[in-house]
Amino acid sequence: MNEESSTLADIPGLMRIENPGKEELTAHCMELTHAVYPHHQVYGQFCTIHAHVDCPPEQAYDYLRQGHHLEEWTCSLRDFAPSGTPGLWVGYDRLEDDTRIYCKVVADPEAMTVDYHCSWDQGEKLWMIYLMRVVPAPLVLDKPGSVITWTNCRHPYYDANPHPDMAPRSDRPWVGDFWDLFYAGHTVEMNNLKAILEHRHRNGLPISMAPAQAVAR
Repeated sequence: MNEESSTLADIPGLMRIENPGKEELTAHCMELTHAVYPHHQVYGQFCTIHAHVDCPPEQAYDYLRQGHHLEEWTCSLRDFAPSGTPGLWVGYDRLEDDTRIYCKVVADPEAMTVDYHCSWDQGEKLWMIYLMRVVPAPLVLDKPGSVITWTNCRHPYYDANPHPDMAPRSDRPWVGDFWDLFYAGHTVEMNNLKAILEHRHRNGLPISMAPAQAVAR
């Protein structure tokens, strides 16, 4: 493909090696590189964390795809049980009293992606989506184990509760009120996940545990 046969030349704002040249492109990249970044610039719309975990990727994926394990490694999600709708679980987010959280797991074994589709208070629209991926560490770090990434996107509902009438009480804080703490809170939870997986793998223990409640299918 060359510039004449492509429509790229008509797109404003593109920076490619053919356009500004290597020196200008490098200078622009230097301008975008800072020693310190404001929190909102890094985590304002998207919050991504990652960790290396000394546990085989297949076992890490198998653990994550089973939603009841959220009760082990998250700080506040507890008491999950089948909701009556196949694949949908309901539990409590103890971050706030009497707050129900609904969760459905969407997993792809080939890509080793695990997405938790969640919502406070109702299970009709699961808009809080936690995107996780397990990558074999030998591929990307040339070392044993797994690389686990976790991304959240700032859905508009984080800024305004779409169903305030479903809250257990009128003065309950909304989940979006905690967005600025998502990086810190999710880092704590990732550390929990890492500790559990590494402890069980290191000691030859089963990685996954059976759910306390029967799985709804």
